[in-house]
This record gives sequence, structure tokens and C-alpha cells, in this order.
Amino acid sequence: MIANIFFGTTEEKRDNLTTIMNPYSNKVVSSYPSCTKDDALKALKIAQKASINTKKSNISQRVAWMEDVANSLKIEKENIAKTLCDEVGKPISFALVEVDRCIETIKLSAYAMVNMHGETINTDAMQSGFKTTSFFIREPVGVVACITPFNFPLNLVAHKIAPALVSGNAVVLKPTPEAPLTAYKLAKIFIESPYAIKDALSVVYGDVEVGSVLVSSDIPRVLSFTGSVPVGNIITKTAGIKKVALELGGNAATFIHSSADLNKAAKRCSFGAFINSGQVCISLQRIYVDESIYDEFAEKMKQETLKLKVGSPYETDTFIGPLINEDSLNRAKSWIKNAIDEGAICLTGNKNDGLNFYPTIMSEVTDDMKIICEEVFAPIVSLIKVKSYDEAITKMNNSPYGLQFSIFTNDLLITQQFIDDAICGGVVINDIPTLRFDIQPYGGNKLSGIGKEGPRFTIEEFTEIKSVVICK
Repeated sequence: MIANIFFGTTEEKRDNLTTIMNPYSNKVVSSYPSCTKDDALKALKIAQKASINTKKSNISQRVAWMEDVANSLKIEKENIAKTLCDEVGKPISFALVEVDRCIETIKLSAYAMVNMHGETINTDAMQSGFKTTSFFIREPVGVVACITPFNFPLNLVAHKIAPALVSGNAVVLKPTPEAPLTAYKLAKIFIESPYAIKDALSVVYGDVEVGSVLVSSDIPRVLSFTGSVPVGNIITKTAGIKKVALELGGNAATFIHSSADLNKAAKRCSFGAFINSGQVCISLQRIYVDESIYDEFAEKMKQETLKLKVGSPYETDTFIGPLINEDSLNRAKSWIKNAIDEGAICLTGNKNDGLNFYPTIMSEVTDDMKIICEEVFAPIVSLIKVKSYDEAITKMNNSPYGLQFSIFTNDLLITQQFIDDAICGGVVINDIPTLRFDIQPYGGNKLSGIGKEGPRFTIEEFTEIKSVVICK
């Protein structure tokens, strides 16, 4: 099937197609038309014109739109999960989960919009004021440009376009080049809904050339991007005067305290480090372990990791499928080699079958090794021995990233201290930092980005406050 470009409700087939290969089978699974700068500008102008009507539309229509899309996704669940598996090699069991989460994200966006409101203000609260009828309301910004990544090419699209559309904006989406058909199918459902607002959603395919138009144009009032720090840095320098929401990844860490349930910690850490082949912004990459339990925990985690099946993403019991491409594989192998050359020890993994890279646990890792200093985005986790909580939290915070951290402990005082001490956007107690609920505020600090996702919080990013004062 050819993924076509959408401009509003119009499909335009193109001859200059880029093919997508399944990372496991290396077979062609989809293709997409490479857009030009003119295509991107056309999409932006269509959205600008459509935003007049999206702003005027009733919330009831937009909520019905989201509900209809969610219902359609339920019907197409198996089909779309198969497409996810085809394009990015996501194990089918987790692809099905991603479709379910996408449905929930769209529903949560509708619920959040129903409950979104302003508030009244007492303008006579200060001596310089006097009684008025004063309040503020939230209004859509107009046009939102969204750029999304390959690792969750369905749900992360929904996290942007559903809040944008339900809050009355028009959207131009540039999905990841690795999963064009996934984005096509989702956009098609939105566009063909009987409740859709004409031309409210456009999709443009491409990479740097198309993305640069969306970033530099004055038409979007918000640019929402999920991706790498280098690209995020370029965006902040070229976006101009507009709201920018950036989710740029992280270097997630946890601390295993001596009071922790080691069986639970080992099982959950093996899940958090290797889910989605480690290609998750909050993938567990650094595990700091109290020296008194280090050996016991390392053995337990090793045994839990050896249980994880690596293989075909089309088999329901596969836990780890392929990395997205050869560059990712080579980077993972290179970083492990460098760490071993510097004295680290590999406890499991460090081998591959095609793009399938086996889950790898590294020990004897030091603070200056690249494998824990930067985001690896592969199924690799490092165990670091520490003498105390203070040492652990210092090392966890000594990172340019600050997305999510966690701790495993049954000590209430340590829990309270960790919540205060962790320099990051989210903390998790007695589970992995990879834990994310779509309803929660999600986003980090430092190089991990700017702004928050989660439907309610995304709607706040995609709307503006208008203050109203009515004098007698």
C-alpha cells in the first residue's frame, strides 16, 4: 500500500516514493511521497485558513470527533497493530498495547477538553483595584505544527494531534519517515470521520527540508517536537516567536536501596531496560545499586533478563524485536566495545542476529563512560555500585538529562528525600522510571525538553489565556 500525502481531505499520489523496509525481514512494507518545501507551505496555508472554522466549532462536535476516532481505532486495532509491527518491528503484543493506549489518549483528550475552563478573578482584592466582572478563558492558538518520532509512531502522534484538534486548532503533522503508513492510517480515520472539521488536519511527509519549513514559518503558533537533542537545539534557535514544546529524551536512572524488594526490582528493571528494544525516551539506562546488595541484585536481574525472548516481532511471545536500523545497531555495539575497553564487564547479551540486539547488562561501569553519560536508545543497561543514597542521587542528578528517575525502597524517609532531591520531570517510587500513564503530566527539564505532554497539559500548551474585564 502506498502512503499518500494528506492535505485536509484531499489525497495526492506522488511518483517520488521512498520505500520502507521491515527491520526484521528486510522486506518492503510501505512507501511514502517525499514532500517539498512548497508542499509544506501549502499545508500550512490550508491549516491557517481552516483554523478560523476550528476555533468557531462547538466543543461538542470536537468531542464527538474524538469519540468517533477512538471507536474506529477499536475496529481497526489488529490492522494498525500489524502496520506498527511491519514498519518499526515492534513486537505484535506491544503493538496491540500501543493501539489501546492511542485510543485512551484520544478519549482522555476529549475528557480534558470538556473539563478545561478559566476562572473568575477578584479585581478588588488589592487597594489599587475595584469591583469588576473579571475572568480568563482559554482559546486555541490557531495552527499547531507537530513532528513525531519512530519509537511510538501511533500513540505519540495522538498525544499531539488529539489535544490540538479537540481544543479547536488546525494541525500540520510531519510524522516520522520510518512509519509513514501508520501515520496515514491514523490521519485517514481523523479526516474521514463524519464529525471532522474540513481541512483541520494535514500530513506532510519528509525530513529536514519539510521540517525546517514548519519550524521557521510564522503560521504555526505552537511547534510540538519529540526527538533528539541536536534537532531540538536547532529548533529553538530557528523557531522564532512561537511557543515551542520539546520532548528530547533522557538518560533514565533508578536506585536500588538496601530495603528494596529485590525480586520485584530485578523483574521490573529488566522490563524497563529492554522494552521496545530500549528505544524509549524513559528507557532504564542506569541502575545504581547499594553495595550491600549489589551482587545479589545483579544475579537476579541477569536471570530475569535471560527469560526475555528475542526474535520475530510477529510472534506473540517475543519481548525484544529489532532495532530500527543499522546505524542504531552499530552505535550500540560501538558503545559496548568502548566500555569493555575501558574496564566494564558484560553480564548478558552483546550479540545480535540481524538488527535483533540481545538485552545487554553491563557492570563495573564508571561515571565517565559514554554508555551511561549519553542516551543509548538500545537494549543496554548499566549497573553501578554505590555506598549510599547520597552517592546514588548525586550520580543520578549528574546528567544533562532530567526526564524521569525512580527508586526501589521500603524506607519512607528515603522516599520523601528522593522526591525532593531528584532533578527531573517525574519520579516513580518502587517501580521503573520507564513507567508512564498517558493521563499524567510528562516532560523533563535540562536537555530533556520544554513543556509537558499528557492530554490536559498538552491542551494547556496548545491554548492561550485571554483575560476579560467587564466594568460597571
